[in-house]
Formats: sequence, structure tokens, C-alpha cells
Amino acid sequence: MRDIHNTKINARGIIPIAVGTTGTGQTGKIVDTAGYDGLEFYISYGSITATAATFTVTIKDGDTTGTLTSVADAYLAGTEAAAGIPAAATRTSGVNKNITKRIGYLGSKRYVQCNVKSTSTAGTLISVLPLLGHPVSEPVAAGV
Repeated sequence: MRDIHNTKINARGIIPIAVGTTGTGQTGKIVDTAGYDGLEFYISYGSITATAATFTVTIKDGDTTGTLTSVADAYLAGTEAAAGIPAAATRTSGVNKNITKRIGYLGSKRYVQCNVKSTSTAGTLISVLPLLGHPVSEPVAAGV
């Protein structure tokens, strides 16, 4: 079937924000996976001007919203390192700036969160869009 409109739903993660204006890290909204068996986070990075800046992604999960812990690599599709941005002498669009990366969650915990931390204070825009899939019933409602 070609229809993904009725089988996927987006949630709020991190709205587009300049990292440097609010500190060095952004804590994502906690995603409730109840009713879904798949979760993918899309992390978008704007124009990074600082050559030494790094962006580190951390995925956390838990059975309750108050006790989230870091997810073991075995429960991730992709790696947190690959979803982040390393320091670079030269920034190239589509490689280490102005790019969207993704990381999937394979665990079984109900609550999941994606956080992005940066060493930059240059105001680089980032955002995180969680996409829930494999719903227990279709069609799904509109995104949050």
C-alpha cells in the first residue's frame, strides 16, 4: 500500500529553535508511544557556522515520564553519533549543515525522548520531529 498518510503520525519533539539563544542543549518533548509499534526521530540542523561546534543526540526512554534513562544501542536503528553533527573544519550543506538526520527507536518502553546538546552558542537552528508508525488501528488522527 502506498498510503502513509493514514498510517503515520507526527508528534512534538523540539520546535525549530536557535540553540545559542537558549543555552547549549534542548530537551525534547516526551513522546507517548501508546498505540504505535514504531518511532523515528528526524533531527534537522540549520546553517552551522562554528567549525568546532558539535551536536550530540541522546535518546531516552522509560515506563513513566519521570524516570527516563539513556537507551542502549541495541534498541536504536542507527546510532546517536550518526544522528549528531561532529566538529568540522569546513561546513558543507547537506553534509554537516542544512541537513536532516534520523534515528529509530526499537525498544518497548512507552515514553521516549530525543535531546540535542551543542557546544555552539552561535544560534544554529535545530528541530526534532518524532514520527510514530505501525499503529494498532488505522486510520490515525492528525498529528500533534
